[in-house]
Amino acid sequence: MPISRLTVLFLLIGTLLLGACSNGYQRLLKSTDVNKKYEAAVKYYDKGDFFRAGTLLEDLIPLLKGRPEAEKAQFYFANTNYKQRNYVLSAFYFKQFIDTYPNSEYTEEATFLNAKSLFLDSPGFELDQTNTVSALESIQDFLNRYPGSKFKPETEGMSQELQKKLENKAFESAKLYYQLRYNQAAVVALTNFQQQFPASAFAEQAAFLRLTAQYAWAQESVESKQRERFLEAVSFYQQFLDGFPQSKNLKAAQDMYDVSQAQIVKLKAAPAAAAN
Repeated sequence: MPISRLTVLFLLIGTLLLGACSNGYQRLLKSTDVNKKYEAAVKYYDKGDFFRAGTLLEDLIPLLKGRPEAEKAQFYFANTNYKQRNYVLSAFYFKQFIDTYPNSEYTEEATFLNAKSLFLDSPGFELDQTNTVSALESIQDFLNRYPGSKFKPETEGMSQELQKKLENKAFESAKLYYQLRYNQAAVVALTNFQQQFPASAFAEQAAFLRLTAQYAWAQESVESKQRERFLEAVSFYQQFLDGFPQSKNLKAAQDMYDVSQAQIVKLKAAPAAAAN
């Protein structure tokens, strides 16, 4: 299909305009006129061209120290990184802004965006959760400082999502001990999980796995330790039954309970028989 002369003309005009804009931007980068550069950076920012705005602002920030424009420039610069999804950098620059301008009109939003940057940088639950913990601390700091903020609902939603991530991480880590048959470690990890996340969606599964791990640990223990460990298995069964009386694993749990009770009686009788 042949290209019309009008189409060619529009393409040519577009190319020339793009070249002119690019040349103008390059001249701004080299310019030493702080006022002109700042005005251009704000215009780029308002148009949503955060790359060009950010590049100009990064050059300008040291030159604007002591001037009224410095506050806005630093906030805008942090936000250009956020808008470009450079969350590690935006978290850093928002924190820097908060420390420099604690009473600014932008401080509340900067505190929120610092927390949100950390939230968005939080990895999947299967990875190390150090960043998730940092994000939760920042979120809590924001909620403490601005309890009536318009950002509160979104911030609380982020907190809940991160808590679920930590919950998943803790459960999967505890379950891994169980799968590897490190029964003592599994009991400890699952007990910690239950204490830390009592209302978890994994609560029933965690309780059953803890009982199973305790039962297996008692069975593999030396005889002198078996009785106390079977007694602990019985206690775990009672807690499981009280918490989840309709569980699909109730029959398996009952079987472990019955064997544990029989072993407790047997082990109690053994020393008496030996004494006779």
